[in-house]
Amino acid sequence: MAYQNPNISEAPPVIRQLDEAAINRIAAGEVVERPASAVKELVENAIDAGARQVTIEYADGGKTLIRVTDDGCGIAARDLMLAMSRHATSKIDGSDLLSIHTFGFRGEALPSLGAVGRLTISSRVAGQDGAEVSINGGQAGPVRPAALNGGTVVTLRNLFFATPARLKFLRTDRAEAQAIADIIKRLAMAEPFVRFILRDVSGDGPGREVFRADAEQGDMFAALQGRLAQVLGREFAENALAIDVERDGLHLTGFAALPTYSRGSAVMQYLFVNGRPVRDKLLVGALRGAYFDLLSRDRHPAAALFIDCDPTLVDVNVHPAKSEVRFRDPGIARGLIVSGLRHALADAGHRASTTVATATLGAMRPEQLTARVYQMDRPSVSARGTAYQAQAPEPGFAETAGMWARVETQTEAETAAEQETPDYPLGTARGQVHENYIIAQTATGMVIVDQHAAHERLVYEKLKRQMSENGVAAQALLIPEIVDLSASDCSRLLDMAEQMAGFGLSIEPFGGNAIAVRETPAILGAVDAKAMILDILDEIVEQNESNSLQARIEAILSRVACHGSIRSGRRMRAEEMNALLREMEATPHSGQCNHGRPTYVELKLGDIERLFGRT
Repeated sequence: MAYQNPNISEAPPVIRQLDEAAINRIAAGEVVERPASAVKELVENAIDAGARQVTIEYADGGKTLIRVTDDGCGIAARDLMLAMSRHATSKIDGSDLLSIHTFGFRGEALPSLGAVGRLTISSRVAGQDGAEVSINGGQAGPVRPAALNGGTVVTLRNLFFATPARLKFLRTDRAEAQAIADIIKRLAMAEPFVRFILRDVSGDGPGREVFRADAEQGDMFAALQGRLAQVLGREFAENALAIDVERDGLHLTGFAALPTYSRGSAVMQYLFVNGRPVRDKLLVGALRGAYFDLLSRDRHPAAALFIDCDPTLVDVNVHPAKSEVRFRDPGIARGLIVSGLRHALADAGHRASTTVATATLGAMRPEQLTARVYQMDRPSVSARGTAYQAQAPEPGFAETAGMWARVETQTEAETAAEQETPDYPLGTARGQVHENYIIAQTATGMVIVDQHAAHERLVYEKLKRQMSENGVAAQALLIPEIVDLSASDCSRLLDMAEQMAGFGLSIEPFGGNAIAVRETPAILGAVDAKAMILDILDEIVEQNESNSLQARIEAILSRVACHGSIRSGRRMRAEEMNALLREMEATPHSGQCNHGRPTYVELKLGDIERLFGRT
């Protein structure tokens, strides 16, 4: 059956110049994908204008109305019409596209929005009269006077009315509103000294405030921590470690959560480059690599990390939405994140997140009391002694008097021991229950330790330390394994041959596009060398780095640690329990086991008293 290609005609194709309206609509399709994209462009313009307060209002998920009000420098009346032209910007002069210090620089946002919606800009520069201009579907109106105190108000109505086909690809109002809120929260984290207000004005009335972040004060770290507490919650701020490292012109700051404060998905990972929110595969892979052996595969770390560098070291002009970047030396950026976070996590030592205790209390859920019982004051040692004397039995009751004397003696001995106990972070062991859980008393509460999980982590860290000091023993293959690859894959693997040799895997070229595997890590035993090489190659292609081999080796070490640690069901003496506690305090990452679960739970005295309704 004959098939006629609709794109082929007998007449030769005619090359024609597209009109300005079509060009703007095509450009708008790249820059403005959804209402959240429009909000991002407008708010970034406000920040570039030096705004200290930005108010965002939307209706129907941003489909019918988006209004951004700022107190920035404003746009002069003579420049309003020029601002609506494509590639007209005040951010750069075009002489150096590598030195970009602002969010915007292409001059595409305003004309793109005006091409697909009804856009009105009202602005006033200090000392001048206010003015406004409107553009509907690419058709601009005249510049008119406007009443305005200062700054700029940008109103976008009926987004995509000029390209109705795009409306079919938008999601529900709730989903679009959620995307707008996510964009504003990311920008709020990048600018802690700017006040952000997000309001939903759908329907009648003044609307409702969806999000608010007041401007922070103090130094950069204090301001950032306060802003993260507003955006991500107080729990994240309390359980995050401050990061501040620098290497080869790249400066990494921010906060990364403890491993025990992990999430079931990557929704709480925020990455910024020179203040610009990005979703970069390289940086996400580096974050995952930093928590490599601290979390199980189904758990994800939480972090807000900021990389600042000279603009010439990073290219931000690789994606129309400017959501991706390209570093001149990506290895430095990745290594900075991995080493910076690993050092911070190691310095945290045995610390575990406070949410562990909260979850424990939630699991207990004592019955609610109908009447409020106030917390009782804890008696002093002398007060307890007086109470014992007052409650002592009358003379003549020989049996009970003898028993009371024994109780009083034990209490005095315990009191003396408490006074002699050093103030250790994990306290002093008081007992063992169910032959697996150590109960320790601290100065401010108690600690419950999973002896098997804790010792498993200690042994694992010891094995890793020995491996790093002595290297990974390699086992030579009697017959080398030959693996045929493509030219590019062969080149990728050979470029990383030295790194893989450090883990006991020796490869070398074997002519053409083949490689020969000469040695494999001895600790892995008999392995399928070809399958392992292909797994490593897949990871290199995806992340430009491979942890596959290291993961296999450390999985073996983890199993060895599991079998070599204190087993559940073993009774421990007091000195053994205290020795385990002291070693936990001195070992990095001891707050979680090899699978990311907590090794201990700490309950403050106030938490314990809440369980018994004393608050």
